[in-house]
Amino acid sequence: MPEIRVAGRRLRYEDTGGEGPAVLLLHGFPLSSAMWAPQLQALGDRFRLIAPDQPGFGGSDSPADPDAWRIGDYGAAACALLDSLGIASAVVAGHSMGGYVAFSLMRRNPDRVRALVLVDTRAGADSQETQATREEQQKEVRASGTAALRPRLLQKLLAPKNLGDPSLERSVLSLMDHPVAGYVAALEAMKQRPDSTPMLSRIQVPTLVVVGAEDVLTPPSVARAMQAAIPGARLAEVPGAGHLANLEEPEGFNEALASFLAAL
Repeated sequence: MPEIRVAGRRLRYEDTGGEGPAVLLLHGFPLSSAMWAPQLQALGDRFRLIAPDQPGFGGSDSPADPDAWRIGDYGAAACALLDSLGIASAVVAGHSMGGYVAFSLMRRNPDRVRALVLVDTRAGADSQETQATREEQQKEVRASGTAALRPRLLQKLLAPKNLGDPSLERSVLSLMDHPVAGYVAALEAMKQRPDSTPMLSRIQVPTLVVVGAEDVLTPPSVARAMQAAIPGARLAEVPGAGHLANLEEPEGFNEALASFLAAL
């Protein structure tokens, strides 16, 4: 994978170099750019798909101070990558935590966002209960690593019909194998992120909201509310998919994404 340096730290990424518009694919927690493999393979010739390993995940270095890391810092890394590639603006597609980063870009660097794709994510900030859960997870991984946490997280990522599929479970678990510092930084950033709900009505770029029909973490009701609040936004529910719609049902996801991109 090619890489750049952001504040002296390595940031690795995939770039398909396709002919169509540039699409920045921001993965969710606790995954890596490899989660986008079905899209890179199927759509990479038609569109320029750029998929970074966000700091602390995959081949990218972890933040120097995980406890001070914020969602805006992931956004700054994404902008640095676009700068290095000479891309003024891109379609920004964010899955789950990547969606939080996409909202940060809309807030801080709206000129860099040509269009928006929100995948299995939400605009709202963490509830107090979710913040407490994230704090417990931070304590756990600091004390004993990520091995015990990953299988528990897996249970909420997949649709019921996909739980128990050994091949898929192994694949997703491998996507979750990253340094403790990456987990701690992401959990802190998500815990501290602002509520993006008030900005939804002000989004003026073309927007697609995608959700797995069986997503229990960011269910279709959340996606429908976002779509209704964003002027002109489109909604695609992917049948048979949970929180990892692009991996669980790649054909349905790819059809929705390609249709949206082709219309830009």
